[in-house]
Amino acid sequence: MSALQCLTFLFLFLLLQVATPASPLPLGRRRPVLDNSNHSNFAKHPRRAVFPVNRGSSEECGGGMIDRGFDCQTYGRPDSDYLKFRWKPFNCDVPSRFNGVKFLQEMRNKTIMFVGDSLGRNQWESLMCMMISSAPFIHTHIIHEDPLSTFKILDYDVKVSFYRAPYLVDIEKIHGKTTLKLDEISVDASDAWRTADVLLFNTGHWWSHTGSLRGWEQMEIGGRYYGDMDRLVAMRKGLTTWSNWVLRYINSPLARVFFLSVSPTHYNPNEWTSGAKASTITQGGKTCYGQTTPYSGTSYPTSSYVDQKKVIDEVVKEMKSHVSLMDISMLSALRIDGHPSIYSGDLNPSLKKNPDRSSDCSHWCLPGLPDTWNQLFYAALLL
Repeated sequence: MSALQCLTFLFLFLLLQVATPASPLPLGRRRPVLDNSNHSNFAKHPRRAVFPVNRGSSEECGGGMIDRGFDCQTYGRPDSDYLKFRWKPFNCDVPSRFNGVKFLQEMRNKTIMFVGDSLGRNQWESLMCMMISSAPFIHTHIIHEDPLSTFKILDYDVKVSFYRAPYLVDIEKIHGKTTLKLDEISVDASDAWRTADVLLFNTGHWWSHTGSLRGWEQMEIGGRYYGDMDRLVAMRKGLTTWSNWVLRYINSPLARVFFLSVSPTHYNPNEWTSGAKASTITQGGKTCYGQTTPYSGTSYPTSSYVDQKKVIDEVVKEMKSHVSLMDISMLSALRIDGHPSIYSGDLNPSLKKNPDRSSDCSHWCLPGLPDTWNQLFYAALLL
């Protein structure tokens, strides 16, 4: 099966929706994207890292372009086999090489914007490095600000931006309390997002945070205030606000909108280890530490992300053709080996000595799995 047929297969069968036969996808067309990893596995290429070709540490990526928390090789990760796996669907092929020059030619004079939480930043930084590695003689400029950071490729007048909005909906102070406004997107965010030709949104992890990690003190919807509520209900209300914004403001036939499904975490080894002894699992332990190979199989046994994923699937499905869902959840769930764990520049030596408490099993090493996400993103935009 050809690459085009494969990607068309990936697009057409999400949520059991059947569409038309294979055809090229110009920038203005929208089709849902399928995670076909239920029928796939990770194949190892022992002699080379496949995503992207010839990419190594942040130094090769321009020095400081990768966040310290994602730059695992620089901060001491001793193994490298996790760099040598690529996602391979059964019965078809996804293009294995990212052609940065072709990508930039197609995106000339356009703005690509990632919007969401730090997993979106993970993917944004991956794409920057893939472009630099694949098109090494380009002239670039980067501006780091909060909430909007922008990477400019001057030769092609291409902007690749990241807008930090972990809930997508607005957070502001009301009556002295930090308030998550489930029925509102801020004017500043709306104005910024509307400048993009290609938008890729994500949210998920923050909706399950508790205590000070959640970043708000109360929720508000329709003028009523809540100390808390069922988080899946809140997430659905927030995503409905987002979907209404897309339907109202993104109406150009040339615009493309994607939504990245939930990126799974691997904090509980019971998910991938049968018969794990209770004594080996610390309460609240973060035990992706020491994992060096993907989960063996074509599907992952269980995970806490499933309920959130269902909410995203249902909201996007109701939008029909306006948004393409990049469903990376299952293929990412197999990569128990891909997290920074303790190999992060954000941890001091004393924290690194306690991996059960300090490991990051949420984000992903770069180079690493987000390169696979971008390989699919690249194929969706260009084929």
